[in-house]
Amino acid sequence: MSKLGNIGARLYRGEVGYDFIGKRKIWYGISILITITAIVGLAVRGLNMGIEFSGGAVFTTPKTSVSATEAEHKAEAAAEAHQATVQKLGNGGLRIQISELDTQQSVPVQEALAKDLDVPVKDINTQLVGPSWGEEIANKAWLGLGIFMILVVIYLAIAFEWRMALAALIALIHDLTITVGVYALVGFEVTPGTVIGLLTILGYSLYDTVVVFDSLKEASKDIGKQTRFTYSELANRSINSTLVRSINTTVVALLPVAGLLFVGGGVLGAGMLNDISLALFVGLAAGAYSSIFIATPLVADFKERDPAMKALAKRVRAKRAAAAAKADAPEQQETARDAGDEDAPQDAEGDEDAAGSMVGQRNQPASRGRGRGRPSGKRR
Repeated sequence: MSKLGNIGARLYRGEVGYDFIGKRKIWYGISILITITAIVGLAVRGLNMGIEFSGGAVFTTPKTSVSATEAEHKAEAAAEAHQATVQKLGNGGLRIQISELDTQQSVPVQEALAKDLDVPVKDINTQLVGPSWGEEIANKAWLGLGIFMILVVIYLAIAFEWRMALAALIALIHDLTITVGVYALVGFEVTPGTVIGLLTILGYSLYDTVVVFDSLKEASKDIGKQTRFTYSELANRSINSTLVRSINTTVVALLPVAGLLFVGGGVLGAGMLNDISLALFVGLAAGAYSSIFIATPLVADFKERDPAMKALAKRVRAKRAAAAAKADAPEQQETARDAGDEDAPQDAEGDEDAAGSMVGQRNQPASRGRGRGRPSGKRR
């Protein structure tokens, strides 16, 4: 068995473990700090909404020697300071997006781009996108997200309990906030692919959370009939027992997404892959983190407020205190015996001296009596 597999087996059996629940305030603090950073980034920089949401025109050019940066300056100059986004395509061409550009403005911009890039006008493909289409897409995305959240809460409340449903909902909002905040800080464009990526990571994050919840549900069955573990301790054992599985699935899922993001988008220049790959990469990492460090500790916090769990924790502490006192009693007796043995030789020696003096006092009269009454041999 490999070293990682051996560690996983020992974690599953409870032979080793890390106190995730006991250090939950640290994880809460880290999550709050990251969330605040994401919200500040979102408020200060805002989201770079793609042309599908803001409306505008997309110009696709044939192969050209003009760089993406130079083409961006030329496009903004031709569009009279409208914001432009340029991506280098694999065939050497350019994809130029100019936001908030209507039909009448697109024709002179197309002609100016053809002149500046030294390509025929007829070879530049132009597509116009109205803002109403993007608004409709955004509204449908919000509607789908709302329906998804409601169904998730209902399912988890039925399959597990309402505390787990609430914790899972908080973890999902946590993952969404962090992902959107990273988009704002990095400045990547938000497209329909981004929306698809966000919905995808919600399902993955929920999967990881449900795995831990299922282990916790099985471990806490008939929890009130035992006095060995508290609910928080069982929750911690459930996290440790599924820890290696969560790490393995997360790493396996992140590797191809990292390939899309860093190799496809960065090295090969396939910028359109960044839309979905960044959402997937950040969301998968945040989902794995929240299922371990946020969702399950929140369940433990909610559950420990229940009167039955408070009574159980009190019984567990009382039993452990009694066991500790019982274990200390033999040690105290052994210590006392050890102290008594050290004094015993002195006491025994003193007793022997006292006994010897008493015996001597008793024997002296007897010996004198026997000496006076014993007949001598000369007389006989």
